[in-house]
Amino acid sequence: MFRSLRNYNYRMFVTGGIVSNVGTWMQRTAQDWLVLQLTGGSGSALGVTVALQFLPVLLFGLWGGVLADRYPKRPVLIVAQSLMGALALTMGILTLTGSAQVWHVYVMAFLLGVIACVEVPTRQSFVVEMVGREDLSNAIALNSSTFNLARVFGPALAGVLIYWMGTGPIFMLNAASFAAVIAGLALMRKSELCTPEPVPRAKGQLREGLRYVARSPDLLLPILLVGSMAIFTQSFSTSIALMATGVFGAGASSFGVASSAFAIGALGGALLAAKRVRPSRRFLIIGAICFGVFQAIAGLAPGYPAFLAFLIPAGMAVVTVNTTANATVQMGASPEMRGRVMGIYVLVFTGGAPIGSPLVGWLAEAAGPRVSVVAAGVLSLVGVGLAVLVTRIMAARMRPEKALDGAPGEMPAKETAAAERTPAGAPTRWRLRRAT
Repeated sequence: MFRSLRNYNYRMFVTGGIVSNVGTWMQRTAQDWLVLQLTGGSGSALGVTVALQFLPVLLFGLWGGVLADRYPKRPVLIVAQSLMGALALTMGILTLTGSAQVWHVYVMAFLLGVIACVEVPTRQSFVVEMVGREDLSNAIALNSSTFNLARVFGPALAGVLIYWMGTGPIFMLNAASFAAVIAGLALMRKSELCTPEPVPRAKGQLREGLRYVARSPDLLLPILLVGSMAIFTQSFSTSIALMATGVFGAGASSFGVASSAFAIGALGGALLAAKRVRPSRRFLIIGAICFGVFQAIAGLAPGYPAFLAFLIPAGMAVVTVNTTANATVQMGASPEMRGRVMGIYVLVFTGGAPIGSPLVGWLAEAAGPRVSVVAAGVLSLVGVGLAVLVTRIMAARMRPEKALDGAPGEMPAKETAAAERTPAGAPTRWRLRRAT
């Protein structure tokens, strides 16, 4: 389950990431609570905040993947983390001095989204450079475990601190937490990184990445499935906040407990995923169906304890889909295309929030939080069916082309490494073998 931790660079990455992720989840909780305070509990304002944080991904996310292929990833990550820390520090100062207004939160959310356009695909595609292909699936699952471990403690801790000190100190603590991840990146041993040659600047690289995914059904299915879920997965934190405050009358600390309950399930799902050697299409589809079902059931919960109980399997289902899809995409993409493929993955993973978050917020105000959560669950199930249908149609169209010219990008299930290439001078663990 923890085999990736034998790698020194990955240990540095995970150690810094745990501290930073706790701070990030504390800030997300404080950000949501601050918006509710500044707007008198407006669900639409909360939805707009989430949408603004993910809107840049829709506008610039694909270019972020191109940059991830074009430049060394470790320096890019250090710069991105430093900028995020500076934004948290600025927001903390504004809040502590009593100058914070809702438009300040909007601006910070948008700028965080701009940085994430480059940081997220770079970070995702950097994992294989630390652990190699053999441990990639395990490392992705452990990344999700640490992320959701922070999601368990971060919101709950933030709820208590908000009650004691207000939201301002939370932003300051998050700003300080970025020092840990920056230190982890700086302390890595460059000689142990499996770094491929950067892709030279050229015209048409963005279109090349889109064609590569469109012609690869084994990449297309997880990307479409994640995209269909992301519209309502990314807005689920908004749903939790609205249900906790609007339906059950919970305070800041109870709101944090609800977020942590969802994260407990997510952590369990990530640890189970870490034990699997290879990703499975069956787990991918079943997980997506379970998330829609439990999301809808959570919206019908008769009381707060039942609501918390249903959040746990919903969190487990989300992480099952995310870890399986992420591992499938990274293992199926060749090194020189991995940044662009992850840029597309991140686009669909986070780009649904500008659509789903305002919709959930508006529906909650118009018909109540329960209706918005149940509707989101039903629409998630519809999205799963459409993703599977579109992939089958594209695969059927690709078969005649492959028979004629061996279309690039088509990767049979038992030859997932067919498109992978070994970088010059890379360690032998990069060398790929046909799956048996």
